[in-house]
Amino acid sequence: MPVLNRIADFSDEMTAWRRYLHQHPELGFECHQTAAFVTERLREFGVDEIHEGIGRTGIVAIIRGAGEGPTIGLRADMDALPMDEVTGLAWASATPGRMHACGHDGHTTMLLGAAKYLAETRNFAGSVALIFQPAEEAGGGGDAMVQDGMMDRFGITRVFAMHNNPGQTLGSFQTTPGPIMAAVDTFEIHVKGQGGHGALPHLTVDPIVAAVAVVNAIQTISSRNHHATDDLALSVTQIHTGSADNIVPDTAYICGTVRTFAPHVRDMVRRRMTQICRGQAAAYDVEVRLDYQHGYPATVNDPEQTAFAVEVAAEIAGEAQVVPDGGREMGAEDFSYMLNARPGCYLFLGQGDGPGVHNPAYDFNDAVAPVGASFFARLVERAQPARP
Repeated sequence: MPVLNRIADFSDEMTAWRRYLHQHPELGFECHQTAAFVTERLREFGVDEIHEGIGRTGIVAIIRGAGEGPTIGLRADMDALPMDEVTGLAWASATPGRMHACGHDGHTTMLLGAAKYLAETRNFAGSVALIFQPAEEAGGGGDAMVQDGMMDRFGITRVFAMHNNPGQTLGSFQTTPGPIMAAVDTFEIHVKGQGGHGALPHLTVDPIVAAVAVVNAIQTISSRNHHATDDLALSVTQIHTGSADNIVPDTAYICGTVRTFAPHVRDMVRRRMTQICRGQAAAYDVEVRLDYQHGYPATVNDPEQTAFAVEVAAEIAGEAQVVPDGGREMGAEDFSYMLNARPGCYLFLGQGDGPGVHNPAYDFNDAVAPVGASFFARLVERAQPARP
């Protein structure tokens, strides 16, 4: 089964929605205009309920099907990234410093397309909860919506989401049972010494030497403190210090990211980083303060729900265009909070060749939106078939 005919009929309308959203990107939880646009479309479609302000600016819309049954959740993210766009397209961002560089405009459009179809046809039992989430890129909007009681309030029994994937064959699907994306933590290390003249280093306590030692020691966590088969990415991404060639500064700043899957690896990294900071503080006679923040947990697909999603994807794209066990990656995703609350599956949808996400030249491929909308719609119809 390819793209559903009714969804194909309004694909041009979906393109117009997506390009409007692309022109008006919003960040984090400040998705007010985006939420208003989504709400307006949902009212036009005639959904049964619209609940606003969940997780601050999130929306949950309910469509009831033919007869009693459970509620399935479908999620799309709405927020953009704080970066300038260089595409030069007619629908490029109208707001400097903001850009839909991760395709969340496309994700929202695909869920709106599914909503329009499902509100018209209602060829399913029970209900579908359409989840439009803010602050995926930063802030944990998924967690905020779960903490607002979304799952219990609407009786959601399982939940699904997908993400576009540049470089993957257009219209193809990829997922994997179990862990699919990593947990993400952030660390900041503040080194305090005593500055002075660069010609008189013996009268200073140099934070730069200590900072370099801390960075070098941190690298041994991956190479010497964890098993080679346990996934771990630990990257120092910033070092800031100094102001002139002849001044030893007072302070140095280090920060970076940690990506893991296993909780024991996550705990080990924090423990070793704490030990290293204490040890290097003593070795170099400086003060070292570690601020270690746990971020999104690992995104873990339920095996049974993943097998079901793969079956539905094969109906839409063909079995040859579905990779059911594509492995896991070190990126992070706050849909993890929803999967921690309910079983479900996260998939990647190929959008063909082009710049990758978080690239200023990126643009969502509108040709893939009807595919994603058809997958969402068919997922509901297959999960909760209408009774004759």
